[in-house]
Amino acid sequence: MSARRLISSGSAFEAQIGYSRAVVSGDMVFVSGCTGYDYKTGVISDDVAEQAEQCMKNIAAALVEAGADMADVVRVQYTLPDRRDFEKTWPVLRKWFGDVRPAATMVQAGLMEEVMKIEIEVTAKKEVAPKE
Repeated sequence: MSARRLISSGSAFEAQIGYSRAVVSGDMVFVSGCTGYDYKTGVISDDVAEQAEQCMKNIAAALVEAGADMADVVRVQYTLPDRRDFEKTWPVLRKWFGDVRPAATMVQAGLMEEVMKIEIEVTAKKEVAPKE
């Protein structure tokens, strides 16, 4: 049985709310919803496409720390307060997932702060090297 490993981005929200950026369990990686904040600077763009790009960078960083990468993503959920903004993010999402093509869902729902225009969460399954 493999140990459960918690990954933090350093976001203040993690300690305030009581969650981890990602949880690794066996060959599975569960990445919490990431918003467009740059966790190093605390800055968030007003542009939904730029927020989507930052979300993907945040996700990629969590996956790398978990020993995975974007190619391992099997499931993604996009949450936007305004579904009409979703199409504006498609070039960004295609850039990151165009070859990966994970199962996906888009949900319209309010986010924690008004400035947040998109939140993205993913599930990844790390490829296990075959035993020789």
